[in-house]
Amino acid sequence: MVARPLAAREVRWQRRWTVAGSILVGCLLFSWLATAPAYSADSSKAARRVGYSIRLPLPIDGQTANRVRQFVRRAIEKAQSAGARPVLILEFDVPAGEGQFGAGSEFGTAYDLAIFLSSDELNAATTVAYLPKPIQGHAVLDVIACDQIIMAQDASMGQAGIDEKTISPPVLSAYREIASRRRTVPVAVALGLLDPAAQVLEVKTETGTDYVTPDGLEELKKRHTIQKLVTLKAAGEPWRLSAAEGRRIGCVSYLASNRRDLAKALELPPVAIEDDPSLAGGWRAVRINLRGPIIAKNVDQIEKMIDDQVRLRDVNFICLEIDSAGGKADDAMRLADFLAFQLDPGKVRTVAYIPREARADAALVALACDQVVMRPQAVLGGPGAYELSADEIQLASQTLRKELAPRKGRSWSLLAAMIDPKLDVFHVSKPGDDEYFCTQELDEQTDAAQWQKESLISTPGMPLRLSGATAEQYRLINRTVNDFGGFKRFYGLEHDPALVEPAWADTVIQGLASPGMAILLLIIGGVGLYVELHSPGTLIGAFVAMICFLLFFWSRYLGGTASWLEVSLFLAGLICLLLEIFVIPGFGIFGLGGGILILASLVLASQTFVWPHNEYQMGQLERSLETVAGAMAGLIAVAVLLRRWMPKSTLLGRMLLEPPIGEEAETIRRREALVDFHDLLGQRGTTTTRLNPAGKARFADQLVAVMADGEAIDRGAAVEVVEVRGNRVLVREVAS
Repeated sequence: MVARPLAAREVRWQRRWTVAGSILVGCLLFSWLATAPAYSADSSKAARRVGYSIRLPLPIDGQTANRVRQFVRRAIEKAQSAGARPVLILEFDVPAGEGQFGAGSEFGTAYDLAIFLSSDELNAATTVAYLPKPIQGHAVLDVIACDQIIMAQDASMGQAGIDEKTISPPVLSAYREIASRRRTVPVAVALGLLDPAAQVLEVKTETGTDYVTPDGLEELKKRHTIQKLVTLKAAGEPWRLSAAEGRRIGCVSYLASNRRDLAKALELPPVAIEDDPSLAGGWRAVRINLRGPIIAKNVDQIEKMIDDQVRLRDVNFICLEIDSAGGKADDAMRLADFLAFQLDPGKVRTVAYIPREARADAALVALACDQVVMRPQAVLGGPGAYELSADEIQLASQTLRKELAPRKGRSWSLLAAMIDPKLDVFHVSKPGDDEYFCTQELDEQTDAAQWQKESLISTPGMPLRLSGATAEQYRLINRTVNDFGGFKRFYGLEHDPALVEPAWADTVIQGLASPGMAILLLIIGGVGLYVELHSPGTLIGAFVAMICFLLFFWSRYLGGTASWLEVSLFLAGLICLLLEIFVIPGFGIFGLGGGILILASLVLASQTFVWPHNEYQMGQLERSLETVAGAMAGLIAVAVLLRRWMPKSTLLGRMLLEPPIGEEAETIRRREALVDFHDLLGQRGTTTTRLNPAGKARFADQLVAVMADGEAIDRGAAVEVVEVRGNRVLVREVAS
C-alpha cells in the first residue's frame, strides 16, 4: 500500500528532472547555435593577417622613432577595422655606401623605441625586424624588441655598443630588460651583442639548449645536468651574429634575400611588403604624364616635377601615367634609377598607371615604381619604337639584375626579357610555389634542384610582351582596372589627383641645362675669359664670361645637379689661375691645380653624384666628361680663330693685339730667351694695352711685356723704362 505512492512520487520527480534537464540542454544548445557563427567568424578574422612595412633609415634618430610610432598605431587601427591581425615589418635600412653599418643611433632614442615595440600596446600585432644588410650600434636593441627577426643571407647584427666608450650598467640593464620582454633573442646573446667583455656559453642539458653567461651557468648547474658546453662568444672580443648562426640558435626565423622572399616567409602577398605612406595621414596625390618617346628632356622634366612635389609640397602619392613606346635605354634607366633609389618609399609611393602601353624600356620605368596598375588589355614590354643595341641591352640587363630587381623584390628574368629578345623565361614550380625564371636565375636559387620547368612563356627571338591580365597573373603588377575610376577606388582616392605639368620656367631651365646649350655657354664663357686676359681692363670679356657661367651653374642648381660645392670649386680654380698669371708665376702649380678644379666643378655640376657606384652612374659620368671635353675643344678652336682674325678686325682689333710675326717675333723671342732688356733702361715708348699692372708697350720697333711701377696706366699712354729686373721691365707714365 505504501510502495505505490512512493513510486508515483518518484515518477513525478523523474519527470520534473527530465523536463528540467531537457530545458537545460535546450538552452545550452541554443546558446551554442547562437554563438557558434560569431565565434567562427571571429576565428576566421583572427586567422587573417595583413602586412604593413616601413623602412627605418639608420642611424635611428628622434624623427625616425616618431614616424615608427605613428606608423605602428595607424597600421594596427587600420587592420583592426578590417578585422585582421597586422604584421608590422620594420626594415632596418643602411644607406648606400655607408661603411659604418648604421652606427650612430643614440641609446636613449633607441631604448625608448624598443620599450614601445615591446609594450603591451603591440600585443595586437606581430612585429618583424628585417635586416637586408649588416647593422651595428644601438639599432640592434630595436631589432631585439621585435617578435621575429628575418635576415638576408649575408646580413648580420652586433657590436651594439660601438658608440659607447664604456658599457655602463644602465645600458646593460636596458638590453637585459628588452631581451627578457620578447625572448626573441636570449638575454645572454643580447648582452654578448652589446658588450665585447661578455662571454656567451652554449649549454646543452637534458631538457634542451640554453645560452648563458658564466654567472648563469652556475645557476643552470643547480637545476640541470650539463651534457655539453661550448663557448659561443669569448670574452674581450666584439661579436657580430651572422644570419646563419642566428638561424642555428633560433634567433632568426627565416632567411630572405629580398622582399619577395620575405613575403613568402611570412605567408603574405607581395603587395603587403611595401611601405604605405598613407599611414602617416592619408594620401596627398598628384598625377604626372609620361607620354611619347622617353628622351633626356622628358626624363629631366619628370624628375624635376616629382622632386618639387615631394620636397616642396609634401606629396606622398605619385601617379605616373605612362603611354609610351619606349626610347633611349640610358634615359629610361636614368628615370628608373631615380624612381627606385632616389625616392624614400617610406615617404612617397610611386604608382605606374598604364592605360594603353608601356613598351620596351618604358616597361622598366613602370616596374621601377613601387606598384603598377594596368588596364586588362594594355601592353607591357615587347618591341618598341626604338631598337636597342646589344650594348644597351647588356648594360640595362646588368642594372636590372644587380640593382633594380632586388630593390623591388621582383624576378629579374621577367624584367630583362622585356628588352632582351634572346632571353627565354620559363614557368617553374615546386610544391606550394611557382615562379618565372630564366635558366640563369633558376640556377642561382639555393633550392634550384626542387624547381621544375613547366613551360616557356616568352617567344624565342622576341622581347617579352604581356597584357595587363597576364602580367597580373604572373604577379608582375599589382592590379588591373577598367578605367581611372577603378584606379582611384583601389587606392581610396576621393578626387582626381592634380595634374602636374612643366612650367615655362622649367622649360627654360631644361633648355639651358641641355648638353648642347651647356657646351655653348661654356665656350662663350671661356672665350670671354680669354679676351679679358688678353685685354685686361676692358671688362667686356669678364662680363660676358660671368653671365655665361652664372647661367650654367644656375640651370644646374635648379636642375638639382649642382650646389655650392661645385660653385666653390669653380671660383677657387679661377682664383688659382689668376694668381698664376698675374701674381706668383712659377712652376705652374697654381695653374695646373686651378685648371683641375675648374674641370672638376664642371663635371660635378653635370651629375648628381661625386663618384660612380653603378653602371648607370658610370654612363652619366662619361656623358659629363663628353660635355666638358666638347666645350674645351670648342673653346680652343674659337681661341685660335680669335688670335688669328680678331686683331685685323676694325671693331674688335682694339681689344686684342695682333701677335708679332716675322723678324719682329724672332727678335722678341731671342730677347726674351736671353732675358736681356737692359738696353731699354731710360727709353720711352707707348703702351699698346692697358697696364693693370701688366701689359705690353712698344719701344721703337720692339714690343715688350712690361709692368706699371705704381698705378694702372691706360692704353696709348707715354711711358719710360725706370727699372729692369731680369725679364721684368718696370715703366712709369710720363707726359707726352
